Amino acid sequence: MTDCFVSVTREACIATVTLERTDKLNALTPAMLERLEQIARELEADNETRVVILTGGGAKAFCVGADINEWAALEPLDMWRRWVRRGHQVFDQWARLRQPVIAAVNGHAFGGGLELAITADVRIAATEARFALPEASIATCPGWSGTQRLVRLIGGSRAKYLALSGMRVNAADAHACGLIHEVVPRAQLTARAHELALEIAARAPLALQLTKQLVNAASGEESAATLEAMAGALAATTHDAAEGIRSFREKRSPVYEGR
Repeated sequence: MTDCFVSVTREACIATVTLERTDKLNALTPAMLERLEQIARELEADNETRVVILTGGGAKAFCVGADINEWAALEPLDMWRRWVRRGHQVFDQWARLRQPVIAAVNGHAFGGGLELAITADVRIAATEARFALPEASIATCPGWSGTQRLVRLIGGSRAKYLALSGMRVNAADAHACGLIHEVVPRAQLTARAHELALEIAARAPLALQLTKQLVNAASGEESAATLEAMAGALAATTHDAAEGIRSFREKRSPVYEGR
């Protein structure tokens, strides 16, 4: 289905999410952010989907970031509430999605587009792809974790280079600094993304999801939620947990044995 310039297709256990605003190089609008959030919620609840591919429609761009015309007229408080803060919430949902996410970067990934790409766990790019943080050229700053998540990914020095210079980095250089994992010819990008998705999907899904959450926690992404979720899940398997539930239902004091 396609809604608000974002499409979702499913093939077996793989979902492909595509930005479809090709005439504007897939620049993001508030409606697209809302749709991306809705899709993330649906995927989080979907036990059939094991791997997600995130890509852009058209031959030129993955996503060139936020549509300037959508936010340029906003008052400062609306800019904070409706744009920067909202985008952070949506991108955080994508970064913390339990399924592995592959970004297939088919073209330019600028500003918010680069920030969206780095919410993925694995990034592969077409040879022609270019990466940049051009915000300073229009007197603003990266707003959707380009100064945070990107720093954790490639380090502060490289993130500064991108953000301060606005330089467009080619796919080979992006690969060399760890921003992307593979570079392939554009004609092979979709096939390679699906091949990699199938390889990942063939593995035990719960183990992969737990591994993803552990690595996220190690890099500073949802550390508290990871600890509490895994501790709660472990506690729920114990004899004492079963006794606690039984005693509650039987309206008596529990007898715990520490096992």
